[in-house]
Amino acid sequence: MPMKSYRRSEDLRALWPWLPLWTLGALIAIFSHGPMPLYSTRTLAVAWEMWHEHHWLVPHINGEPYSEKVPLLFWLIHAGWFVFGVSDVWPRVLEVIFGATQLVLVSVLARRLFPNRPWVAKAAPWMLLALSYAFLFGLQIMYEVLLVDCVLGALLCLTPKTRRAEPRWLLFGLLIGAGLLTKGPVMLLHIAFPWLLGPMWNDWARENRRRWYTCGGLAMLLGLAMLLAWAIPAGFSGGDAYRHRLFFTQTAGRVVKEVQTDQKLQSHPRWFGWYLVWLPMLLFPFSGWPRVWVALGALRKPLDHGLRFALCWLVPSLVVFSVISGKQWYYLLPEFAGWMLLLAGAIAVLRERHGKLADNYWLGSWPLGLGSIFFAGFLFALPYLTQGHHLHNDWVEGAASYSRTFSVIFLLLGCLLLVRGRGEMRRVAIAGLVGVLALNTLFTLTLWRKYDLTPASTVIATAEAENRAIAIEGNYEGQFHFAGRLSQPITELWDGEAMQDFARKHPDGLIITHPDKLESSALRYAVLVQPFRSSWVEVWPASTLADLRAGRTPDEPSQPPTIFPAPTALQYGSQP
Repeated sequence: MPMKSYRRSEDLRALWPWLPLWTLGALIAIFSHGPMPLYSTRTLAVAWEMWHEHHWLVPHINGEPYSEKVPLLFWLIHAGWFVFGVSDVWPRVLEVIFGATQLVLVSVLARRLFPNRPWVAKAAPWMLLALSYAFLFGLQIMYEVLLVDCVLGALLCLTPKTRRAEPRWLLFGLLIGAGLLTKGPVMLLHIAFPWLLGPMWNDWARENRRRWYTCGGLAMLLGLAMLLAWAIPAGFSGGDAYRHRLFFTQTAGRVVKEVQTDQKLQSHPRWFGWYLVWLPMLLFPFSGWPRVWVALGALRKPLDHGLRFALCWLVPSLVVFSVISGKQWYYLLPEFAGWMLLLAGAIAVLRERHGKLADNYWLGSWPLGLGSIFFAGFLFALPYLTQGHHLHNDWVEGAASYSRTFSVIFLLLGCLLLVRGRGEMRRVAIAGLVGVLALNTLFTLTLWRKYDLTPASTVIATAEAENRAIAIEGNYEGQFHFAGRLSQPITELWDGEAMQDFARKHPDGLIITHPDKLESSALRYAVLVQPFRSSWVEVWPASTLADLRAGRTPDEPSQPPTIFPAPTALQYGSQP
């Protein structure tokens, strides 16, 4: 067999079985229920409005330019719609493709960074696919997984190959540009420190500092030029307000809390240590594996290139993202791959230098196993706890109907994690993947109805087809636009006067409300009532709701409201 064909065959074999295993699990999970409000539905709403109104340059939502995001993900969705037609299938398949690419990239990155420790290249994708939060968030039609691919691809360009030590600068710049067109300037924060600290982990950078920083700086400029090639014409096309938000407010408002001036800006301010507190949850299940912590604690100088790379990437990035005011768990999604490289590298060093610690059962996965068994016991007892009124929670009561079935799965996973011997890392990874897939399935069977906005979207779409005006009380996040294939904006009503004015102008219109508690009047006068997360969505005739808010008694409706799902006394109370 020719050497090139042999290498290609070896590369394909290296993907087995973690890539097909993760892909199968991701496809099952992402198609087990519809797009999740408000993450996926908002992305689809923007893509749909761009597609329907032919706004190819400027993203739009609810009839207005949308400065929160840049357009690459929307363009990729449009490319699939052009071939396959408009549906939510292609965007979900696209997210699975992004996730699979992420696993392949981290495997290649590990192979480059740890050439003398092949176990790391085998372990890193297994560990990454098992991260519970990363798996669940990867099911959302969002920008972060595509950003992860751009970040890992760009960092891969900086790593030395066997036959070439110098980075691939042109590709580095192009991938920076792709990342900037995916999530904006935050792309630079994810890749800046491995480049700036290159001489600390890369021999070529240490020997060629001037070329490293000059070419890297030019690559950054190339990426920024790609962003500006879109942003400048988009800014002029979208108008003054959009241009101001695009170039200043939407980024600065996340960095410095005081800059936020627009009530629609999603800045998510948190305190400095917020990420550090939540890091164990984000790295679960490996945060519950004692051998990981021992391996990290046992690291001593000199560290190899891969470990130095991971530390140069993760430590300053965590500090900078902690300093930034706006924080969300998924903002650190690109760094999850770096954490798995660090953990896998540390365990590989432990296996080489501290064989007894690497084989010690008490440092193994048994805490995770016991936790899984205890959780199985909780699931098995859940029907007793809810029937005996020991737990009062809609979420728990909803899950109780299937909890005993799923308790068997977690019992088996717990037993798997208690097993001794080789293959411990894979057992943890498989248990993590199967466990989170089981939880997603349990959610689909029992709680998805609290997230499914299809009934309300159908009513709204029917009203729009009848040329009836639609309004919503408060802020609108685009959650009905794609499911209803709406073509007109939904009016936002911010006070009672605006509601009365809307009802006078559109007496046959509809108003959507989102109350925390269900009132008896909704079960009498509303068009539709349905639960949504821990609150409610109600669709009202505009004149009826205006009368009620003004203290007037409205006319009796010609037909009772549609209640979704079928009403029960426990959920809705007694109807008037």
